[in-house]
Amino acid sequence: MEQNRNQRQSDRQHRPERAPAFATDSGLILDPAYTPASLEERGFDPGRDLGDPGAFPYTRGIHPAMYRQEFWIMGQYSGFGSAEDANQRYKTLLAQGQTGFSIALDLPTQVGYDADHPLALGEVGKVGVHLGSLADVERLFDGIPLDQVRQIRTTANSIGPVFLAMCIAAFEKRGIPPGNVRLFIQNDVLKEYIGRGTYIYPPGPSVKLSTDVIEYCARHLPTWVPLAMSGYHIRDSGATAAQELAFTFANARAYIESALQRGLTIDDFAPQLFTFLSASIDLLEEVAKFRAARRFWARLMRGQFRAQDPESMKLRIFAYTLGGNLVAPQPLNNIVRVTVETMAAILGGVQTIATSSFDEAYCLPSQEAVTVALRTQQILAHEIGVTNLVDPLGGSYALEHLTGRIEGEVQQIVDQVEALGGAVACIEQGFFQRELANAAYRRQQAIERGEKVLVGLNRYRDEREEVTVPVFRVDPESERRQVQQLHHLRATRDAAAVGQTLAALAAAARRGDNIIPAAIDAVKAYATLGEISDALRAVYGSYVPSTVI
Repeated sequence: MEQNRNQRQSDRQHRPERAPAFATDSGLILDPAYTPASLEERGFDPGRDLGDPGAFPYTRGIHPAMYRQEFWIMGQYSGFGSAEDANQRYKTLLAQGQTGFSIALDLPTQVGYDADHPLALGEVGKVGVHLGSLADVERLFDGIPLDQVRQIRTTANSIGPVFLAMCIAAFEKRGIPPGNVRLFIQNDVLKEYIGRGTYIYPPGPSVKLSTDVIEYCARHLPTWVPLAMSGYHIRDSGATAAQELAFTFANARAYIESALQRGLTIDDFAPQLFTFLSASIDLLEEVAKFRAARRFWARLMRGQFRAQDPESMKLRIFAYTLGGNLVAPQPLNNIVRVTVETMAAILGGVQTIATSSFDEAYCLPSQEAVTVALRTQQILAHEIGVTNLVDPLGGSYALEHLTGRIEGEVQQIVDQVEALGGAVACIEQGFFQRELANAAYRRQQAIERGEKVLVGLNRYRDEREEVTVPVFRVDPESERRQVQQLHHLRATRDAAAVGQTLAALAAAARRGDNIIPAAIDAVKAYATLGEISDALRAVYGSYVPSTVI
């Protein structure tokens, strides 16, 4: 071991002064090669740190057989225009072998505005489907065998409680017991203040509303996923791999502690939780990241939160290939990038994968691009053999070293967040935002200096290139029809019932009650998303971020 250490020190001393460091995409410096001595230096213990697949600390996967038993859920992030438009896209993808789908919501929906709100002008249906009422959700799911789809996901965060209420009402109206549908609600509003921006209320009330969803599902819908602790948007905002995990788990602790204060035990809800992470392009670092995430979570659940149920310790991961790695020049190259990112997720042992489409640097994905993205998953699942083994890279000196490095960095950052007062305090102080701004700046500088190579963008450019990718655009008439449907709804519903249910919702919020039952009543009366959000704004206020420098 001493000889190997001396050799590495000698290698560093004789490296040319200006030679670029060999490092991961997140900046972790890499040795030329790793040996058993490398793991010994880190104190690696195979029995403690690796274990068997399906056994604590779940480094090698949460199921003993993993993909030998069942492939991951394949579901694209999709939706645009009206509910009818998105409905047709979902039906097409399901017919082509997709096993779940993720509902992309437009920006007005995500921040609680109706289609005729002045701030919604020009944005309705543009980057996702508009869901402004129960009527829209009914049209969205029309003709889809909901109880046969393995997973239905949504980006609902600030509107998580309202989306929950809309789905319950829609399923009941179709005569489907809600518990028969596998619904996955993102519901992680804290990451909106850090890496995305679609928040409505201040952080404190927002955590309360997210906890309402967790508590309601724990007590009434234990098969639903009430929270997907989200690192994807944090990573896409510039975070390193370790920051992605650390900020995600710091946010998770805020929700967990809030739920425990409701009288729930950790085993009442932790088995239903997911995490939503990026699958980036540095293959080994990403595989190590997913493994480190599982190990960190298992130790957190068993250690700090005293979980007894092994299911509470199993981190279920939904991975989405990182859109920020896609570039506009030579767009077909993005198919290769997405393939590598998907492979990282598979080798990392995740439970659900959504693949980006090669044209996303230009526009909403076209039908052709979405199909290629889905076929990418299917080819990797069926044709290349890696799914025949559980944790096929496990035991690699380099991989185990990286896994330990990332886990250690995650612990350091989480401890720093806790020392500053926790996730909400760090949001209010601008800590997360500053860290992401700095990381994003360093990355952009590396791209502009050519230290980080992006083929077709800053190296191997083709100045003669002509863009041949057809740009998908939402029909502008979709917004007009959406507004017309909204006006018709308001004219034909029971206005008195709407008023009564909205008043009851506001009263429940003022009392500090769980608002889900009142929200369900309002939704069933066909109160709109904007009306429900305004009733809550009147109680909680709206969040105005401070300037972060």
